Amino acid sequence: MRFSVETWAPEYGVAADPAEMADAGGPVDLAVEVAADAWAPITPTPHDRPERLLFVDGVRRIDARVWFSDGELTRSGVCASVAAGAVACDASGARVDTVEVERGFFAVPAPTAGPIVTPHVAYAYVPVAADTPDDLYLAIHERMTRLEVTVASGLSADLVVYDGPLRGRQDPHAVGYVKTQHVQYLPDAQQAVLGRLDDGQRTPVFLIGGRGGQGFARYSWYLRLPGPRAHPLSGVVRAELGGVGTAAHAIARADEISAVLPRFASHPHRDPRAPQNLYPIAGLEQQLRHRLGDQLFLERSLRRAAG
Repeated sequence: MRFSVETWAPEYGVAADPAEMADAGGPVDLAVEVAADAWAPITPTPHDRPERLLFVDGVRRIDARVWFSDGELTRSGVCASVAAGAVACDASGARVDTVEVERGFFAVPAPTAGPIVTPHVAYAYVPVAADTPDDLYLAIHERMTRLEVTVASGLSADLVVYDGPLRGRQDPHAVGYVKTQHVQYLPDAQQAVLGRLDDGQRTPVFLIGGRGGQGFARYSWYLRLPGPRAHPLSGVVRAELGGVGTAAHAIARADEISAVLPRFASHPHRDPRAPQNLYPIAGLEQQLRHRLGDQLFLERSLRRAAG
């Protein structure tokens, strides 16, 4: 396959982060735990920390944008690296348990499209629906999410915390942990409860997506982590569980998880994203970005292969 590397820096023109995109589709049931007009902050019952927790996260990076020949046409694609890993926390401490790295050449199906092999790494060919920036970036994000699931499935834990929404993951031990709030799921009356949360308190559990298999249903709630408050939603995160099982089980899990997560909250002098960027996740992100390798080195390697 003949290809060339775009001279513009790869970070220019990157589409919006799929993890930041709004996903407010489907109905919201506010009366899972209490009636809608009875919403108020809830202090979780103290729980012992699970014997073994896993914090799972992934990172992705576009290493270079490339052009390749498809007969008389010239098509665009991207070479990207993704990594996923897990931090295990138990009585002996916290440690990075597993890290996996994949590299792909993302482009539309074409007879000439194929893997790109450089002197140092190989990019497996990954077909995508279209070569628009959104389609390419969503495909990279999907690849990273799949790698996160693969990493977690090979490990055992009492609780698995995914950094980000569940996005359809069906692991009964998993909870999605959403650091930043870009969607208002709640009516204003219930949304106001978030500003009244004290450190360690949570909102009542609600159901997103409806019952009866209408879309991806999940139980969710908001939790305030301990830390300084610059505004009413400082330190507020959202957690979600797969919408299977009984409401009583989801409420019990919400209490257990809400009692555990504040112990891992970061501090402003250590992390600019404190307290939401939990310490195990922050440490894992650092390791994952290191394992992606040097982007400039990989771009030079791609240019050499193109030549």
